[in-house]
Amino acid sequence: MIWIMSRPDLTPVSYVVLGLVARDGPSTPYGLKAAVGRGIAHFWQFPHSQIYAETERLAHLGLLAEDREQTGRRRRSYRITPSGRAALAAWLAEPAEEPPQFRSLGLLKLFFAQHAGPEQIAELARAQAALHRGYVEVTDAITERLQARPDLPGQLAVAELMGDTFRVMAEHWERVERTLGAPPAPAAAARGR
Repeated sequence: MIWIMSRPDLTPVSYVVLGLVARDGPSTPYGLKAAVGRGIAHFWQFPHSQIYAETERLAHLGLLAEDREQTGRRRRSYRITPSGRAALAAWLAEPAEEPPQFRSLGLLKLFFAQHAGPEQIAELARAQAALHRGYVEVTDAITERLQARPDLPGQLAVAELMGDTFRVMAEHWERVERTLGAPPAPAAAARGR
């Protein structure tokens, strides 16, 4: 099989912008920022200020074309060019072999739990379980909306996967509260003396 290589001068944010403009049609940077907040930000976080610089950069590279209002606020709107579609297609054709990036302050604190008391661990676990249950509700609502959109199967699959992930995380934190958040059994406490 012949692989078309993605461009080394493009970043994941570049492909976020190209993908959203390809999906939604002509978009302003503000519209792209709002679209990221409704979906992508749930699983791929980055400073949204990058969108403004990236749309201009992609236009200079010929991957987006800029249209500017002639009157009023003179807002800029960007549309994808054939070169931009080709760059997006090449990137999508490459398998993703990078491990997922995961950053959780709760997990970091749990890692050092031997230095905390059972009550602090239980409090951390309750807070984390509630946080993840909240994300389950958010992703369930997104999933429900996407089930009515057969034209977005990839986005539905991501929402379902994220919902399942948050459910597992919430269940894990509930288990942490039951096991590590409980005071040590009398026999274990006596052995520790």
